Amino acid sequence: MTEPTAMQRRARTLTHGQRLLLHRIGHRAAAWVRAGRRDDLNGLAAILGCILRAILLAAGAYGAWLLIRRWPAVLWVLVPVWCWAAIRALPKAAPEPSAEEPPTAEDTAAQREQLLDLIRTLIGDRPGVHLAVLLDHLQKHGQAEGWEVGDLKDRLTALQVPVRKSVKVARRVAYGVHRDDLPQPSPAEAAQEAA
Repeated sequence: MTEPTAMQRRARTLTHGQRLLLHRIGHRAAAWVRAGRRDDLNGLAAILGCILRAILLAAGAYGAWLLIRRWPAVLWVLVPVWCWAAIRALPKAAPEPSAEEPPTAEDTAAQREQLLDLIRTLIGDRPGVHLAVLLDHLQKHGQAEGWEVGDLKDRLTALQVPVRKSVKVARRVAYGVHRDDLPQPSPAEAAQEAA
């Protein structure tokens, strides 16, 4: 295969930045809508704030669409602003870890065991867990920021955690970790779980 050109690399970077930007906007919008829920009320009254906020977001999106349909020249401003925001959404390049030592075998084994424990917890009584669900859980807890499912799949493979192409959970089939592929916990771990 030929090496990608500089323009192709920049286009991939911009595309990745747009995905991250859309992901952040979606999460912030969903969090804003969820913040409208009232815990002191029950039933429909408790979620009226959420419904109102969702209607406001839909109205804003519809208003933006009408604005662009009426004055398409506004795209000359919106597109560069969007591209600039997408580039800013990219994670900053980490400095080269030249002074750091590579992780030891014990560190790698500890990371693998922590990940396996998390996977077992997320699987619960289901046949497996999809990588998208695992990635979402990690990102909600401040880990794997800016990762995509492919990045998580590569990390799991590097840690020798088996990944299947098709795991069926809740009538959906996607990449995931199946319960049958997980190594059995050590006797000490099994004793801790039983206690």
